[in-house]
Amino acid sequence: MDFNGSSPYPEGVISFLDTDLYKLTMQCAVLQYFPKVPVTYAFKNRTPEKKLSRAAFKWLVIQINKLGNICLSNDELRFLQNTCTYLNKPYLDFLKEFRLNPREQIVPSFTPDKDTGSEEDTGEVNLEIKGLWVDTILYEIPLLALTSEAYFRFMDKDWTYDGQEDKAYEKGMRLLEAGCIVSEFGTRRRRDYHTQALVFRGLVKAKNEGEKTRLPGKISGTSNVHLAMRFGIPPIGTVAHEWFMGVAAITGDYENATTTALSYWVGCFGEGVLAIALTDTFGTPAFLRAFRQPIPELTTITPGAAASGAELKGRERKRAKTFAEVFSGVRQDSGDPAQFVKAMRDFYDKEGIKEKKTIVFSDSLNIDLCLEYKKISDEAGFLTSFGVGTFFTNDFIQQSTGKKSTPLNIVIKLSSADGNAAVKISDNIGKNTGDKAVVEKVKRELGYVEKDWEQGDESTRWGTEDDIPKK
Repeated sequence: MDFNGSSPYPEGVISFLDTDLYKLTMQCAVLQYFPKVPVTYAFKNRTPEKKLSRAAFKWLVIQINKLGNICLSNDELRFLQNTCTYLNKPYLDFLKEFRLNPREQIVPSFTPDKDTGSEEDTGEVNLEIKGLWVDTILYEIPLLALTSEAYFRFMDKDWTYDGQEDKAYEKGMRLLEAGCIVSEFGTRRRRDYHTQALVFRGLVKAKNEGEKTRLPGKISGTSNVHLAMRFGIPPIGTVAHEWFMGVAAITGDYENATTTALSYWVGCFGEGVLAIALTDTFGTPAFLRAFRQPIPELTTITPGAAASGAELKGRERKRAKTFAEVFSGVRQDSGDPAQFVKAMRDFYDKEGIKEKKTIVFSDSLNIDLCLEYKKISDEAGFLTSFGVGTFFTNDFIQQSTGKKSTPLNIVIKLSSADGNAAVKISDNIGKNTGDKAVVEKVKRELGYVEKDWEQGDESTRWGTEDDIPKK
């Protein structure tokens, strides 16, 4: 564990498992199907007014390079073997020997607004990531966490850890009392590791109190695998947009890309395993067209290749179940939640699926939104759960003013795979990413209808610094 000499708390990323579970599950699938595919990733700051100083950038580069020193410990391997049984032996054998190589795979750059040579010069930071998909897929979460930490270590220092554990406990209790099933999803935009540990300690305290007093809600886990191991709580996660983006870019067949990506996912993990599907990579309507298809028999493919959608369609089993039947539910991560719930209710009813399915909400949540979405989803006959991230792990006030100390809204997305541009076309225009020409081409191919949700301004998703935090 690496500590800053001036602080009793750890700095940076302290464990190989200090990441979100879905990065490991996707790496497992990439190893099985695309071990030789090269990719690139792009960094984007949706809050461009929040910049780093040269000193903050230098600290960030040091922390990035330290990632190359981290490897999977024997205790961590045993935890994965015993807890994440869906991770197959070939993958765990690979992971035992796996090392990141940031000096070769990451190009960090700093462009000062006005270059005086001072450590206090502020400017734009960019992180370019390139290498084989299987070798670079784990960078996203630690790079985002480190960038956020750099900002709040050097730029916005008007805050303290005081009250974070109690605040998380109070939030957890309110959610449990309301009957919410909640997981902590806050690694990517946390203030730092210590904050996330304090928050999760508070949530575990709420979990224990809720179980003792038989509250209707549940703290179901955390996306952070290291914290899950540390606190004896299940790690939670399935798949991210990256999987669909990568498969689509590799095959070049956007009409069938979602079917292909879902087929490979089931092929890697089995039917009904890691079975919460993310719907909005190319818009939910395109996803639902694939979701209603029978699950095809997977083609025997050469590693690094990909069967075409047409080939997969031609190998459907007799009376095969559909993806919608096999997957236990879906995750809503962009757009209007009320419209999404209605669309999913209409979809399942039209498909004649009577089994009660789950909707997981994960888009910039707070307590009021969880309660609102739970009511809508429950009334529509769904099981409902929530992945709450930034509201837990980056909820602070400025000590000098009492106003909100707002998080950065930063993302890292796959930008190319196998030499082809990778794009994301979500249910909210503010979350679209990738080459604009390819985005427009895919929209035309899929018959995509642009959506602009009135609450979807990505630059102010967690408020502004003029806000007075609610008590």
